[in-house]
Amino acid sequence: MEKKFFGPHVSISGGVENAPLNAYKIGATAFGLFTKNQRQWVSKPLTEESINNFKQNCEQYGYKPWQILPHDSYLINLGNPVEEALVKSRAAFLDEMQRCEQLGLDRLNFHPGSHLGQVNEEKCLSIIAESINLTLDKTKGVIAVIENTAGQGTNLGYSFYQLKGIIDQVEDKSRVGVCIDTCHAYSAGYDLKTKEGFLRVFDEFDEVVGFEYLKGMHLNDSKKEFGSRVDRHDSLGKGTLGLEVFECIMNDDRFNNMPLILETPVEELWPEEIILLKELIK
Repeated sequence: MEKKFFGPHVSISGGVENAPLNAYKIGATAFGLFTKNQRQWVSKPLTEESINNFKQNCEQYGYKPWQILPHDSYLINLGNPVEEALVKSRAAFLDEMQRCEQLGLDRLNFHPGSHLGQVNEEKCLSIIAESINLTLDKTKGVIAVIENTAGQGTNLGYSFYQLKGIIDQVEDKSRVGVCIDTCHAYSAGYDLKTKEGFLRVFDEFDEVVGFEYLKGMHLNDSKKEFGSRVDRHDSLGKGTLGLEVFECIMNDDRFNNMPLILETPVEELWPEEIILLKELIK
């Protein structure tokens, strides 16, 4: 039985129903997608036809909900200290969660939020948790999956303790999870480049957050150096991280049966990267 499920964040050009097809074409066993244009606050609702075709294509190509990791719009800031902007972000996040519900997806990945230098970190983490609670109350079946960040600018979620700080304040623990991005972790100062470092980092993750919350991974190399606090993805093996961490992930059972998503920058390399990940499995 296959245990590792991986593939890239694919295009939804022409409709969300094309995502499973785009993933299947390049041999992906998991995929990421946006459920709408990620650069717009408001998008047209999904049509009944689109929803049905998406579900049919997932079934036809063998993708279950837990093999798919949708990502919300980058415009959303669930920790925004400005009331008007926060209301806008919360509405957009709710819309994204509802789209996942409509598509039969069981998780939505998002960057937690930024304090914009206007409130302290603790206050911002509370605002983020409140945003999650409000959204979970209005939806069902979809897990809010918090992604760790590189800690660029005023973005929070770059430390395991900050992720825990949010989760601790979420009322329904069964509907909150975490996605760990390898590039972000490395840039934020978690040295998972070598096997020893990888084991140390994920022991800390287990101790602080807990593996039961891990609902997916983003497998990205990093263009920037360790601890740079800059979020720049690179193709696997071409950046400062190298391949050892990905070999560790592919051979560690703690990362079984979840979507392992490539957000690497060169689309033409995705088929090769999928083959590479397969070859790393011992």
